[in-house]
Amino acid sequence: MTRHLQDLDRRTALQTVASAAVASFAGCLSQSSPASDGTTAAGGPLQQVAVDGTTVVVTLVSEADVDRLNLIQPNGELFAQQSVAAGVQQVSFEIGTTYPPGEYDIVALREDETIVETTIPIEPTLEIVEMGIGRNQPEEMWTGAEDKISEEAFITVSNQGTGPEAITKLLFIGDVPYPSNEQGTNYAGAEDVSGIYDSETDSEVGEVLLPADEQLTIYSSRSPFAFVPGGGTSCTNEEQTGKFDLILETRVGGDRVSKSYNIRYSASNEQEDCAITISEV
Repeated sequence: MTRHLQDLDRRTALQTVASAAVASFAGCLSQSSPASDGTTAAGGPLQQVAVDGTTVVVTLVSEADVDRLNLIQPNGELFAQQSVAAGVQQVSFEIGTTYPPGEYDIVALREDETIVETTIPIEPTLEIVEMGIGRNQPEEMWTGAEDKISEEAFITVSNQGTGPEAITKLLFIGDVPYPSNEQGTNYAGAEDVSGIYDSETDSEVGEVLLPADEQLTIYSSRSPFAFVPGGGTSCTNEEQTGKFDLILETRVGGDRVSKSYNIRYSASNEQEDCAITISEV
């Protein structure tokens, strides 16, 4: 999905040698009108700027007299630059998932003179929408062995920001049967372990990409809801309650996105019959 970022004439600077050229461009850039689909069309050489996946896409008008575009990162340093050949109407900058979040400047130049400059925000905003357990909602899980799926969890995450994000780790800390810290699988501090399952490769993946304005479901891979001998919690025929934190570690934001849950479980006879229920705190 492509997310359009802003009105392109929000910050416009015109610098050319001839004052007549300045007046000409200024006149064009003052003409902007929102389209019915929510995009903004602007005069001058820049028509539209958008983020598509991990790429910043700049669309130029057909008559644009521009020979270079610069992408300036939030600290004012050059992030990338692209030459613009005659007749080219679309230029892309790959930002990946290691870019510093914040406001970026797109600067259009001709013979080292700035023709127009506009500022765009590129920053992810992640939110945990839903979480469930395979044993309770198998229809939300991937197709696989029932005993394996019952021990795992699904998490739906949305990115309501303006830039892509990479989820690098999935953690369950607290009173889950088999937590991610030293009381359980003990991978919370391991840099090379994500705890995220990929159903396509049937293996653990290092990270998951979440583009701007999109939502996806990820799965656990380290059996946080398995009752393992020596694990964090044992299931008995007496009801037990507790709390745990679901935590996502991210690359671009460099922080943790978390949500807390109540958990209740008890067994009728055997551990295999253990019932688990969760609810948001």
